[in-house]
Amino acid sequence: MKFLSIPAISLSLLLSLLLPLKAYPFSGAYFIKDNNELFGLNKKYIIKHDKETLIDLSLRYDLGYNEITDANPEIDPWFPGKDREITLPTSWILPSFHDDLSDGDKLIIINLAEMRLYLIKKLNNKMRVTTFPVGIGRAGGETPLGSFRVNEKLKNPAWTIPPSIRDEYPDLPDIVPPGPENPLGRYALRLSRPEYLIHGTNKPLGIGRQVSHGCIRMYPEDIGFLFRLVSVRDRVLIVYQPVKTAAIDGEVYIEVHRDYRGKKKILQDAITLLRKRGLLDKVDDKLLYRAVNANGGYPVRISTQSLKGFRIRKTK
Repeated sequence: MKFLSIPAISLSLLLSLLLPLKAYPFSGAYFIKDNNELFGLNKKYIIKHDKETLIDLSLRYDLGYNEITDANPEIDPWFPGKDREITLPTSWILPSFHDDLSDGDKLIIINLAEMRLYLIKKLNNKMRVTTFPVGIGRAGGETPLGSFRVNEKLKNPAWTIPPSIRDEYPDLPDIVPPGPENPLGRYALRLSRPEYLIHGTNKPLGIGRQVSHGCIRMYPEDIGFLFRLVSVRDRVLIVYQPVKTAAIDGEVYIEVHRDYRGKKKILQDAITLLRKRGLLDKVDDKLLYRAVNANGGYPVRISTQSLKGFRIRKTK
C-alpha cells in the first residue's frame, strides 16, 4: 500500500524550536504544487481519562467543533470515555479556485461548507498553505460569498455595535472597548465589504459553528498568526464547497462535508466534479457512495479496489 507523503516543512515545528513553550493551536504550513492536492495527515488519538472531551482535542489540534464531531459521529463530544479511539481529521484538500497567482501573491480562501480558512502564498512555483478553523454566520446572518480584499488591519479593535445586533440586544452599549469582554478579540481584518471582518473571539467554543452575524471568527492564537502573515489589499475568496477531490500518484480522494444549507445534491456534485477532472473511471462506486453518506469532513480514498482511506497515524 502506498502511503501519502508528508509535507517537507511544518511551521509549527519551527516555532516550537524558536519560541517559549506555549499552547499554540496553529497547525502549520504546507507546501503543495497545485490546488487539487491533498496535504496533512490524519491521526488516531486514545482518550486518556473520563474528563477528556472532543472539545479539548479540537482546541489542542486546531480543529473546529464541526470537524471533530463529524469525523467521530457516533461519539459523545462531551463524554467520549476513557480509552476510546478518536479520529483527528488533520488532512485537507484545498478548495478549488481560479485565481492566477504570481510569485509572492497571497490569497485567503474561506470555505464556508467546512468552516475553514486557507492562506495561500505563491513561492517559487509552489504554494505555501496555512490553514485554520473558523466560525461563520448563522441562519439569517449568513457570511456572504464572493471576492473581497483586506481593507484594514486592526489591533485591539473597539466594537461599534451594528443596528442589526442592537435590535436583537437593546441593552448593549454603543461601543465595546478593547479588552476581554470584546467579542472581536485582539486582532481583526476588515474586508472590502466593511461590515464583515475576520477577527478573534472571546468565545472559542464558537469555532466550527454557525454562531456569528456574518463575520468570520478565529481562535485567538490563530488570528494572531494570520494578522502577521496578511497584508492590506490581500485578496479574500469566500466559497461554499462541500465536496472536494484530489488525485495523488494515481489514487483518487474525496472530502465531503455536510451541506448545512441543504440546497446541493452532494452525490451528483461529486460525480460531476470527478467527471470534469477525468477521474470518474478510476473511482469505486461503493467507496464513493460510502464517503458521500458518511460526510466525515476529511479526505478518504475512493480509487477502484482501494479498501481503506490513506494512512492514519496514532497519537498518544
